[in-house]
Amino acid sequence: MSATETGLSALERNWGMVDRALENLDDAQIGAQPNEDSNSMGWLLFHMTRIVDRFVHTWCQDAPQLWAKNGWHQRFGLDDDANNTGQGWTKEQVAAWQLPAKESLLGYYEEVKAAAREYIGALSAAEFERELNIPPRPVASIGSFLGVLVFDNCVHGGQIAYLRGYYKGMGWFL
Repeated sequence: MSATETGLSALERNWGMVDRALENLDDAQIGAQPNEDSNSMGWLLFHMTRIVDRFVHTWCQDAPQLWAKNGWHQRFGLDDDANNTGQGWTKEQVAAWQLPAKESLLGYYEEVKAAAREYIGALSAAEFERELNIPPRPVASIGSFLGVLVFDNCVHGGQIAYLRGYYKGMGWFL
């Protein structure tokens, strides 16, 4: 198995867990925060998806993100800033943000997943080694950034699955 296949396999397993975790949940459950210092499943899905969109489009392809290109930012009540992924938001910003309906959250998530599958699945060994210069981060290969992306997605996917279990039981695991 190639490194590209390994990265995509890890993302697919995580996405499958997230898909199952979100089944049969309503907007209120997706938007619930366990406390003021924690994120909701919806916020985690938004953030996780924004990171993938930025990685695949802006960083790797120097292309417009689906976020702005397809007007997702408007449905989320946010601007089209390519770097606004939720990272660095304060707890007040998270609490004040009006989470969009589940349909919009899942629509954006599904569209970004499809684009990521297509892009990552087609990466050649040479492209996997191409270096990206994305200040303030150190110069690193697409493969190195893909490792970070997989880690980030698995962390947030696990958080979503945990919150599913917390609120509704272990439906994500069955």
